[in-house]
Amino acid sequence: MVRYKKVSDYFKEKFSCKVQKVAVNAGLGCPNRDGSLGTGGCVYCNNAAFNPAYAHLSSGSITQQLADGIKFCSKKGDSGVYLAYFQSYSNTYGPLERLVALYEEALAFPGVVGLVLATRPDCLREDLLDWLESRFGNKAPAGHPYLLVELGVESTLDRTLSLINRGHDFKTAADAIRQLDKRGIDVGAHLILGLPGETEEDFLQHATRISELPISTLKLHQLQVIKGTPLARQYEQNPDSLKLFSAAEYAELLCKFIAKLRPDIALDRLVSESPKDLLLAPCWGLKPSEFSSLLDTFQ
Repeated sequence: MVRYKKVSDYFKEKFSCKVQKVAVNAGLGCPNRDGSLGTGGCVYCNNAAFNPAYAHLSSGSITQQLADGIKFCSKKGDSGVYLAYFQSYSNTYGPLERLVALYEEALAFPGVVGLVLATRPDCLREDLLDWLESRFGNKAPAGHPYLLVELGVESTLDRTLSLINRGHDFKTAADAIRQLDKRGIDVGAHLILGLPGETEEDFLQHATRISELPISTLKLHQLQVIKGTPLARQYEQNPDSLKLFSAAEYAELLCKFIAKLRPDIALDRLVSESPKDLLLAPCWGLKPSEFSSLLDTFQ
């Protein structure tokens, strides 16, 4: 059996009861799409692939989305307290006043004890960092809400980041992680395994390099080709231009990756599940429990 620290264990260390993330969509956009940095976005990105049905701008305000999301979670038997998960696009991108208003609206919802902010490492302005530190970090009063900032690192190789049109280098991500940690804010990172041009040696180097940074959690997923992305157009024109993992290949790689990862880093996700109507490839047809069983066949 493959052993690693799970994010549920990490949150047990932080909270005295069960905690559940509830996604919200703040409509904050992305500098790699609106022309500030670029217009095409990252080659693999289609936010619709990971946005729950209840977390849409059409669903209403942050308050309404939280109400719908908590109702949805309660149907599955989940209970306890909640973290408002600002998931779509870059959730530290925008005027400080607007960001603060959105965050505080979420924190005011009954049962919400903190936030998870998914964002880019180049979207952390000094004024926002100062506010985050005063509200959640080293300068916050006792009993302050919890905060985890999830940064899209994606790869530790600059050549790959350039190829996928990420718009920043690895140093930018490393600097952002260190800056957040210095201010007393927990940091999560996100990596994609299988990006174009990378080898197994590169993937394992990611584990070593990310372990050198002060992160608390890590999300991993296999490269997927999602409809409506530049990567999808490349795949449709030339499927052989991308090396996509089979489930067994990815599980075997994960075992090697985890063996090189700092053991105190909590793994928040190992595999991605995109909606079937958006996923072009690879189509494994495995439930999460079935993939976990497959993973456990590798030592």
